[in-house]
Amino acid sequence: MATIGLDRLYYAKITENDAGEETYGTPSQLAKAISADLSVELAEATLYADDGASEIVKEFKSGTLSLGIDDIGSAAASDLTGATIDKNKVLISASEDGGDPVAVGFRAKKSNGKYKYYWLYRVKFGIPATNLATKGDSITFSTPTIEGTILRRNKADAGGKHPWRAGALEGDTPHEGKLHKTEKCPCPCLTLCGFLYSRPPVHRL
Repeated sequence: MATIGLDRLYYAKITENDAGEETYGTPSQLAKAISADLSVELAEATLYADDGASEIVKEFKSGTLSLGIDDIGSAAASDLTGATIDKNKVLISASEDGGDPVAVGFRAKKSNGKYKYYWLYRVKFGIPATNLATKGDSITFSTPTIEGTILRRNKADAGGKHPWRAGALEGDTPHEGKLHKTEKCPCPCLTLCGFLYSRPPVHRL
């Protein structure tokens, strides 16, 4: 079903212990969302036998997330790009900056009025692109774009796989509508826990 809206753009810092287990912090709003373009690169191999393709393997390699946003605050820019905020609250970007990966979540409104929720487990962002223009006869909005590389989780799950994205449709998650009061939510309840109540998106699944 087609989507007709995009909002609730959040990010969550990632803490990783020596065993590679990832814990996600409380989500913070990244910005107001204008657009989100996601592309995926696959690792592909074909085995030929008896003069034909016998086996084809396609696996997630990495992806690219390009976000069009209304603006990005200093705190979010610091968390995403590694820039520093000095004592005068000025954001300082250096050539050596490199932000740590974060989880990114957002929701898309479908034409039936329900929402589809997304979390990307690890995204490493670059420096936001800024387009500026002088004021002319008509008003034109100039908004920044920030692009990140989507990575899989480092530690394999119980099934031996490395997730890179989670998604849920409104009404499908078993815990939807319930407020989890524990710091380690046992499920990827991406709707209310992840967005409305600012709970971490996933905890050591």
